[in-house]
Amino acid sequence: MDQDTLRLEGVRFGYRERLILDDVSLTVRPGSIVALVGGSGSGKTTILRLIGGLIKPSRGSVVFQGESLASLDRDGLYAVRRRMGMLYQFGALFTDLSVFDNVAFPLREHTDLDETLIRDLVLLKLNAVGLRGVAHYRTSQLSGGMARRVALARAIALDPPLIMYDEPFAGLDPISLATVAQLIRRLAETLGCASILVSHDIKDTFAIADHVYLLARGRIAAEGSPASMRASTDPNVRQFLDGDIDGPVAFHHATRRTLSEDLDMRP
Repeated sequence: MDQDTLRLEGVRFGYRERLILDDVSLTVRPGSIVALVGGSGSGKTTILRLIGGLIKPSRGSVVFQGESLASLDRDGLYAVRRRMGMLYQFGALFTDLSVFDNVAFPLREHTDLDETLIRDLVLLKLNAVGLRGVAHYRTSQLSGGMARRVALARAIALDPPLIMYDEPFAGLDPISLATVAQLIRRLAETLGCASILVSHDIKDTFAIADHVYLLARGRIAAEGSPASMRASTDPNVRQFLDGDIDGPVAFHHATRRTLSEDLDMRP
């Protein structure tokens, strides 16, 4: 049996002449939290889109539980996506549904369970994130931190072997942020699910991650445990962790034209 829940092997992807990812390889194992960090535009969210099968690599492969996503037809891809949970940035809850119905949505959409069992499962998931008492709330009654935890309950509704987190800490106050971070760690351990976390919040990401990949210029610039990354003298790592303007990642985006040529293109 394949021990890795997820593998990216030599993945290359771009839009026309713009190369986003070049020869990216990574693995995510059951029960582990893998963090993807790097500057804006480094390709982190593109990796999540590749994992979800929304886009396909031009080279290399994305393998989920032993299945190459590129080889799947539409039905096969939908079946794979049902085994993936996703916590979107800012939660992305359905505003016209109650908390209960938000968490129940994937169960009603993807299973034939009766409403009694769905009710029990929804309350179990809300209990896991400490919010069983708000099942009847409207989403407008939730704080930012509560909304993120409800979205997390929805993400684990189908007990997926893989959960992806896209900037789960964005916009949260320090207490809510710490609560969500510890929930992510606890769920990985208790559910045994593989987790892949995209975040710019270094402190809390490093506190819960098992392995970190740093992306720069479309490649894995460095990888290792949070402790080894903090101790690294690699210029890519130091520039990102220390927030230096000067370093391997340039301020100006690469272009083949000169400034004069760009100015000549003005209408």
